[in-house]
Amino acid sequence: QVQLVESGGGLVQPGGSLSLSCAASETIFRLYVMGWYRQAPGKQRELVAIISSGGSTAYAESVKGRFTISRDNAKNTVYLQMNTLNPEDTAVYYCNARRLTTNAVYWGQGTQVTVSS
Repeated sequence: QVQLVESGGGLVQPGGSLSLSCAASETIFRLYVMGWYRQAPGKQRELVAIISSGGSTAYAESVKGRFTISRDNAKNTVYLQMNTLNPEDTAVYYCNARRLTTNAVYWGQGTQVTVSS
């Protein structure tokens, strides 16, 4: 099983930046596609960004050009660098891991990101 722990959420002003981290279990990190999802109050969960074991990435149109997902396999950690934040980015952000062979999914506990002046 995979354990995921997010950190780095907080309050930031519009136009500001924030970095999120997701620490994952060792030995399985390269076997999983990693991703970040977010859920705002009253809205459904949506995919923000994903990164494959080989490092290829994909982003939601709403964050493309502003957010960057990356992973450090040696540290078993995936990151989300968020720049030029706006109030619409306010949500609970969740780390996600999907096993390539079975599509089993695992979730972190979530971290709150609030963008407000």
